[in-house]
Amino acid sequence: MDFRVEITAFNDQKLKSSLSKLIINAYKGRTGDVDLYSNTLDCFSAVVDSVILDISLEDWLELEKQRQTQKTLQNIMGDIHQEALGSSGEWESLGVGKVVDLVNHKQKIIAEIKNKHNTTKGNHKVNVYDDLAELLPRYPNYTGYYVEILPHARSKVYNSAFMPPDNRTKRKRPKNDRIRKIDGRSFYSLVTGYADALDQFYYALPSLVVEILSEANLIDYSNNRTQIGEFQSKEIFKKAYG
Repeated sequence: MDFRVEITAFNDQKLKSSLSKLIINAYKGRTGDVDLYSNTLDCFSAVVDSVILDISLEDWLELEKQRQTQKTLQNIMGDIHQEALGSSGEWESLGVGKVVDLVNHKQKIIAEIKNKHNTTKGNHKVNVYDDLAELLPRYPNYTGYYVEILPHARSKVYNSAFMPPDNRTKRKRPKNDRIRKIDGRSFYSLVTGYADALDQFYYALPSLVVEILSEANLIDYSNNRTQIGEFQSKEIFKKAYG
């Protein structure tokens, strides 16, 4: 596999296999037809935004198609991280619809993966805490992690007791050292044993996507259109993780 950087934190073939279906689905969702009216298009927003942007409604509709397909991709990213992490060592991805996403019986860890710190809103974080608290008695001596792959800008690195506030009671959930909140970089390190595992995955991802889509005969990137500038890719990674 011709990765841009050497990837030692993962088994590259196992990683590729675990991500293949998701990457292909992401491609089809991003490039397929979009029915803008299936969920009631906001016609008021459309006319106001087209005036603000000084574009025609036809051009605005094209932008809206791109926005909706991009949102579909963002929704898949949490699953991509789940499957990538689940491909490592003794870790297991539990798939869709389970209370938690990952388990490692050797390290005695269960984890719920969210792509971004604000993916889960308000009282939904309380629900995550309660789910972990309810599940832990079935996993004696395990630790439950709530994972935020993309951390809050003001707190890049953390691995602390998860104590979300309950909007109804105005009180935080009680401290339990077996229920923790952790940033993505720290969790990738915890899973793989490599401090730079998330960095490796990020820089390998473009080449990995190209290989998966090429082998599925969905793209032909022999003209190197996929080359991502090293400076730009490093800059946006630094903005996210410091």
